[in-house]
Amino acid sequence: MRASRLVSLLLLLQTKGRMTAQALADELEVSVRTIYRDVESLHTAGVPLYGDAGPQGGYQLLAGYRTKLTGLTEQEAESLFLAGLPGAAADLGLGDAVSAAQLKLMAALPSSMRDRAERMATRFHLDAPAWYADPERSPFLEVVADAVWRDRCLEVSYRRWRAPEEVTRVLRPLGLVLKAGRWYLVAQGSTRISTYRITQIQAVTVLDESFERPPGFDLAAHWAESLEDFQSRQYTGEAVIRVSARGWESFASHVLPLVARAAEESAVDDGEWVRATIPIESIAHAAGMVLRMGGEIEVLEPDELRSRVTSEVRRLASIYGVTGGALPVSPEKPHHESTWPS
Repeated sequence: MRASRLVSLLLLLQTKGRMTAQALADELEVSVRTIYRDVESLHTAGVPLYGDAGPQGGYQLLAGYRTKLTGLTEQEAESLFLAGLPGAAADLGLGDAVSAAQLKLMAALPSSMRDRAERMATRFHLDAPAWYADPERSPFLEVVADAVWRDRCLEVSYRRWRAPEEVTRVLRPLGLVLKAGRWYLVAQGSTRISTYRITQIQAVTVLDESFERPPGFDLAAHWAESLEDFQSRQYTGEAVIRVSARGWESFASHVLPLVARAAEESAVDDGEWVRATIPIESIAHAAGMVLRMGGEIEVLEPDELRSRVTSEVRRLASIYGVTGGALPVSPEKPHHESTWPS
């Protein structure tokens, strides 16, 4: 364990440059005192590692020093063939590069590890797009990706959903995110960092101007915060519902995770029905969710939502020629296991 930690510490300094003892301790999940001991051990082993005191201080390797560590564990070798998304690499113009890198890695591995890596590649396949949706294509993706990589400003013509629909922006591209088969650009505009859907870019020009990335910007953390903020802004009201025991088993599959979590946290179960309070985006949107679950769910509050659902049920009854009493029920069909998602 300690030897692995020393290697990780060395590789962190090699890839990130100067780091404080606290930053190293946070990355490796150990105490600062442990970092001090590990640094001393590396010194003793002849690694050209030095530290500077003060607020801007930290540990770093002597300029130009590179480790010659090339060993991979079996699990690490396997993960390299699972971590990449071939489709995403191809979208970015890196499909050939990824294939070539995997071939070189495969040739360099010992035979036993090569067999395990090949088995991993033939047994697991990652497919990013959501069900019933084709991956989006954009002629500008490679251009945008290159600007992201080289820290070059972009002038884009962008189509958005609200007026004015066509806008022109000068952006500092900070990163690309692939979400459910759709590519998004996270970029800094004149006042803030925003998200742009790549397929909505109508034209793009790479400018000669370069830019400095915001200090400490973390793409993954920013994306997670943006998603949470987007979802929280979508839901402007609440509804009180009760769900049958059978309906509760599948409730989470009918709603977004934020709604499912709220329902779980507020649930009161009496054995036959579960009463819960959930956030709603709008009366119309909430009514659609309720109607999808049929008789397994009832709206208790607000009255406006309950009335909307009642009105839709009456309209359906009218369409199907039901004027009163219970709706006709078709004989239940036997269940057959499907090879496709429901």
